Amino acid sequence: MQIQIIYDNTIFQKDLCSDWGFAAFIEAHGRRILFDAGADGEILLENMAQMEIDPASIDTVFISHHHFDHTGGLATFLAQNNKVAVYVPASLRGVRNAARVIHVEEAVHLGEGLDSTGELMNIEQSLIVATPLGSVLVVGCSHPGVKAIMDAAAPYGNIHAIVGGLHGFREFVLLSDVRFICPTHCTRHVAALKKRFPEKYIEGGAGRKIEFESFDRETV
Repeated sequence: MQIQIIYDNTIFQKDLCSDWGFAAFIEAHGRRILFDAGADGEILLENMAQMEIDPASIDTVFISHHHFDHTGGLATFLAQNNKVAVYVPASLRGVRNAARVIHVEEAVHLGEGLDSTGELMNIEQSLIVATPLGSVLVVGCSHPGVKAIMDAAAPYGNIHAIVGGLHGFREFVLLSDVRFICPTHCTRHVAALKKRFPEKYIEGGAGRKIEFESFDRETV
């Protein structure tokens, strides 16, 4: 499994553009997934080009929630590739120019090793990716709360890693059994997480590539 952060408030790869928002490219279980679409379509596509990610190669789009910093680039992306299935929370309407738009309310199975938590608190869904050592949980902003998201993911097995925005999260004890944490975008307490969990912490930023080699360690 591999995750590449395309869009973030900071950069990890020097030739990329930072901006307020989040998007990631996920390769897992034979699928190529765009998770969220950032705020600006031009920045999204330019960063993808610099990272040598072909928009036409993506088969699935997963939108965590309706806020513009996660959806603003979607229309621009779909103008490049309208053959994708787009999974959106039930509260998000108006997506056009896609092969299929699936409105998610309850937990739903996207395919082998891929599941949605369902729309929690009528605002946000998260993606659960199965690995041999547990789930990798990809989150947008964690508006429903990290505990609520982890509880929704619990039936799919232990959580091996969490990647994405953690908003104002401070209940650090919840992460005790999580092997890796990559806090991005809106995470308010990044410094505290890095200090508390130096052995778990993975630096985010646009251009960051996280490859779970043999699903037991993070490599760069």
